[in-house]
Amino acid sequence: MKSLTRSLATVVICATAFALGVSANQQTAPETNFASEVIDLGMVVSDLDKSLKFYKDVIGFEEVAGFQVPGQFALDTGLANKLGLDVHVLVLGKGEKATKLKLMQFKTSPGARVDNTFIHSSYGFRYLTVAVKDVNAAVARAEKAGAKPIAKCPVPLPEGFPAGVALANYRDPDGNLVELVGPWKQ
Repeated sequence: MKSLTRSLATVVICATAFALGVSANQQTAPETNFASEVIDLGMVVSDLDKSLKFYKDVIGFEEVAGFQVPGQFALDTGLANKLGLDVHVLVLGKGEKATKLKLMQFKTSPGARVDNTFIHSSYGFRYLTVAVKDVNAAVARAEKAGAKPIAKCPVPLPEGFPAGVALANYRDPDGNLVELVGPWKQ
């Protein structure tokens, strides 16, 4: 009987250890080649003051300490033709996982505008998606700041997508599309 009890105890201990090992392995994130799961987006704007106002007042970003990039470094890395960069950093959230939007303006060498009529009008990054906790509150904040939504926004997501979620689209001062997505009450 002692032998059977000992054998059962060993099986239970091994099964528990295996289950804990499997559970621990399932909770461990797979190894990747990335130091961070967050990406930053750099955006050249035509009017820095207007863009800062839009992204802070309409969308809700917070400005944090920015940085400067010397002209020679910008040339050596292929960022700019020896023009220094004065980068204004805006964040959504706190800590390492905060989204960063880095705005910069080149007054002495303005860029060319692309066709922003629709997302299919030009190649490249076409819009910025910002997930909000409350589309109604986000739309009210945007309206208070003087922003007008595009088309019939906010619009509930179509059938097959989560119910009670809507999308509201706005254009920044350069015409770039910014979509706010989240819970919505009609």
